[in-house]
Amino acid sequence: MKYMDKLKTEIGKVISGKDLEIELMAISLIFNGHILLESVPGTGKTMLAKAFARTINGDFSRIQFTPDVLPSDVTGIRFFNPKNQEFEFHPGPIISNVVLADEINRAAPRTQSSLLEVMEERQVTIDGHTIRLDPPFMVIATQNPAESQQGTFSLPVAQLDRFFMKLKMDYPSREEEKAMLQMYRSGAAPSEVNAIFILDQIINLKKDAGKIILDEPVEAYLLDIVRKTREHADIELGVSPRGMLALMKASQGKALMEGRNYVIPNDIKEMVPFVLGHRIFLSTEASMTKSPESVLKEVLESVPVPVESGAL
Repeated sequence: MKYMDKLKTEIGKVISGKDLEIELMAISLIFNGHILLESVPGTGKTMLAKAFARTINGDFSRIQFTPDVLPSDVTGIRFFNPKNQEFEFHPGPIISNVVLADEINRAAPRTQSSLLEVMEERQVTIDGHTIRLDPPFMVIATQNPAESQQGTFSLPVAQLDRFFMKLKMDYPSREEEKAMLQMYRSGAAPSEVNAIFILDQIINLKKDAGKIILDEPVEAYLLDIVRKTREHADIELGVSPRGMLALMKASQGKALMEGRNYVIPNDIKEMVPFVLGHRIFLSTEASMTKSPESVLKEVLESVPVPVESGAL
């Protein structure tokens, strides 16, 4: 897709080696999907999120989550102004196009729950008044798995299911770290990231992606994968219908990136780890020896690929 090279070039000004993450974030943006970035400190989660947000010609806000952040600090508040004797609304940072929810798992459960409505329905309700958000709307959240027992609160199942994709950022390769050394050697600030997407373009891309075809064998393949997650002996909680729709949209987005107007089984297989990995929960016994990724691999191996649609 013509936008991707420009997007990777712009974000490459400040962080290198994240081409896959950039593509997946672009797919999520097209469908107003939310991203959960997970990795240990110092791997560039926040920098990637901020750089990606700058490529969009829209509003950007950041929330640094801590245990003392209140729901009203996220959504906003209505207050009585004694000067004009009227109630006024002070919008919170969630009312934006792209919202960086930094270290989301440091927020208390009550504050985390303030995101449930806006992430699913693109609206905020405060004191009975509903405010609808203009598209596109995207939450990019970060969390550090290394501190899962140190003053953090695990995201509830309902909230995890609202994230379109979960991306685990690994340590960069030696060549990527070498490029980082050269980029920051002089101590000068990296080049400014320029906007690539205007809001109307994102809306048009979503329309284009929605027209991408899933023929009957490919559709059946996707359904079989989802249903297998609900039947697998090691999975206690399988993929929800919301997750099924997310997998379909992500596969359409992948086809769009590849310049096709139809989905092939490989599109679905490539999206499964990112779209379904955070939506399945293993049984206690299975979680001691397996990971969600390894179990999803077993699921994919157990579902026949439709030959007539392009076997792998």
